[in-house]
Amino acid sequence: MVSQTITLTNGSGLHMRPAGVLASAMVPFASDVTIVAAGKEVNAKSLMAIVAAGIKCGTEVEVRCEGADEQAALDAAIQLIESGLGE
Repeated sequence: MVSQTITLTNGSGLHMRPAGVLASAMVPFASDVTIVAAGKEVNAKSLMAIVAAGIKCGTEVEVRCEGADEQAALDAAIQLIESGLGE
């Protein structure tokens, strides 16, 4: 398992559009990808789970990846979050 903590800087948080960008990007990876924020653990491949978590701007999130391509999945997730998830 690999993980990294990052602060979400997306101004609107993880609402429907950026959550969709993240979930769609994580689906091709074989690894399990989990977002941990404010005591909640959500499947980063599930749009609805991400949106339901209500993760707002400024929240510190941990991205955890476990599986065959865990490092590639983590790198992709962190890069997307750092880039603002298309916003």
